[in-house]
Amino acid sequence: MNTGENAEALRKIIDLTRKCSIIILALHFYVYCYAAFERWHLAHDIIKQVLTNIGNTGLFRHFYISKIAALLLLFISLIGAKGKKDEKLKSATAIRSLLSGLVIFGASHILLRLQASAEVLAGMYISVTSLGYLFILNGGALLTRLLKQRLDEDIFNQLQETFPQEERLLENEYSINLPARYNLKGKIRKSWINFLNPFRSLLVAGTPGAGKSYFVIRHVITQHLSKGFSMFIYDFKFPDLSIIAYNSYLKNKHRYKVEPKFYVIDFDNIYHRCNPLYPESMTDITDATESSRTIMLGLNREWIKKTGDFFVESPINFLTGIIWYLRKYKNGKYCTLPHVIELMQTNYDQLFPVLRTEPEIEVLINPFVTAYVNGAMEQLEGQIASAKITMARLASPMLYYVLSGNDFTLDINNPKEPKIVCVGNNPQKAQVYGAVLSLYVSRMIKLVNRKDQLKSSLIFDEFPTIYIGGASGIEGTIATARGNRVCTCLAVQDISQLRKDYGKESADVIFNIVGNIISGQVLGDTAKTLSERFGKIMQQRQSLSINANDTSISKSTQLEYAIPASRISTLSSGEFVGSVADNPTEKIELKNFHCEIINDHDAIAAEEAAYVPIPKVRNVSAQEIDDNYIQIKEEVAVIIETEMDRIYATPELAHLLVSRDD
Repeated sequence: MNTGENAEALRKIIDLTRKCSIIILALHFYVYCYAAFERWHLAHDIIKQVLTNIGNTGLFRHFYISKIAALLLLFISLIGAKGKKDEKLKSATAIRSLLSGLVIFGASHILLRLQASAEVLAGMYISVTSLGYLFILNGGALLTRLLKQRLDEDIFNQLQETFPQEERLLENEYSINLPARYNLKGKIRKSWINFLNPFRSLLVAGTPGAGKSYFVIRHVITQHLSKGFSMFIYDFKFPDLSIIAYNSYLKNKHRYKVEPKFYVIDFDNIYHRCNPLYPESMTDITDATESSRTIMLGLNREWIKKTGDFFVESPINFLTGIIWYLRKYKNGKYCTLPHVIELMQTNYDQLFPVLRTEPEIEVLINPFVTAYVNGAMEQLEGQIASAKITMARLASPMLYYVLSGNDFTLDINNPKEPKIVCVGNNPQKAQVYGAVLSLYVSRMIKLVNRKDQLKSSLIFDEFPTIYIGGASGIEGTIATARGNRVCTCLAVQDISQLRKDYGKESADVIFNIVGNIISGQVLGDTAKTLSERFGKIMQQRQSLSINANDTSISKSTQLEYAIPASRISTLSSGEFVGSVADNPTEKIELKNFHCEIINDHDAIAAEEAAYVPIPKVRNVSAQEIDDNYIQIKEEVAVIIETEMDRIYATPELAHLLVSRDD
């Protein structure tokens, strides 16, 4: 205990030790400068006798013994001293004084070898040695005033926020494994990010340049293809990911029981053609409803927040009726999106009678027919014109050509016909292309999420640029498809981007139901949400108190966020935080991570240099594209003409004809 009595006793011992040091040094001067003291008339027989007796102890047997003894006693007194702490005092100042004193104190004997009188030599030796002694005393005293406990060594609290991470490589037939390194209390250790259960979905977040594609998504593609997954890739900046997938496919296609086929959908440079509304996949009118909702909300993102509104649901119902009519007409011979767009543009007095020939869509078409018959043209145009104008944005010969073909179907995980499908967007045409690609994705998910299919991996780069809503959309896929071995990987820049394009409720659901998450640098609410998700760890806290008499340091432990939002906001490229999900039979205790993913940059660069470009399966001329565009228009005109002739020729269908009351 630091009581007053103990402190006083310690000071007395220190003072006594220092006095003994000074006395021994004074005796040293007297003995080895005795001739000078005699001439100064400071010698006496009694003193000489006392020194002789002391000398018998061996203290003056050698010149350095007494000098070193005085120095040792000085050091002992300094060790026990407690100077007033000064946080501004630098150790260099104290060490400089101490070393200077030791050099002067140790080398002062050289002065005794000079040619001069005994008085002069003694005066010089005593003065210089005393000066060295004072320097040592000063330096030692300054050292006792140094603040040994520095609280500003870790000003960003980086060491306290480190925690143990998984260092084992845990693999299975589905896993994604990323090598990494992390900091643990100042030591760099190797670790592994083990996504053992990717079927619980993987969310990759990070601002542009954080390294989502380079450090994470490319490894998801290559590792899953090496493990025999079928795959669907939404490549926002085509062909960045598609070229990786194609070359990995060439390397690993022999691993599959049935060799998969590689397909590409790109509207700027035509590779393959695919009809997302091909009739075999449209088994029920609800399929038409989901397709209609997907494409309309994909083209009008602001409608997502107005779901249920009259002027939102009306065009969706109208489009549903058109799609389902073409699905039923001649067993779906003309059930393509280009035919839907062209059929919508038909005059009402011809369109409505034709649509009314299909009983299943009567309930959808009747409100529009009633408005037309009653002359409520403003209401009718408000209901239908928004759909017609919106869909007219897709009336492109290139789009028509790609959407009206049937090179492949979207059941990518069919064990008999596995596929790797890449669909490419164009950032300059993202809204229009994104709506059509959303339809592809929506139809694909419907077909993929079935029992007894091949394991599949769905990868969506810049996911908010497409819209997949509804119960069978991305939320339902994440929630239910894991039982069908469907792995979903979503790449987003920020949760606010997801909220903007999907609405707050859907975005929060998507963000909260993913089992695996990995994030580079993100800001704002996203960083805060992630920090809360990763939880807290025990961290040491210490405080320093300096007063005139004493210095006290107090230490404590308390729960703090393992990865604060401020840390997530300042991550470097390639540095990621996140959490992994495990399996019932493969437990992972250390699920959270904050590390730097290790990429072999030279190996990746060499691999990319050897990439083979994706081959084109056809060379399409502009004339072929235009001919297809004209043919679709003509086919729709034939449908209208044929059906109207049938209605006019059949008395039982005469009631289907409509006329407007002006």
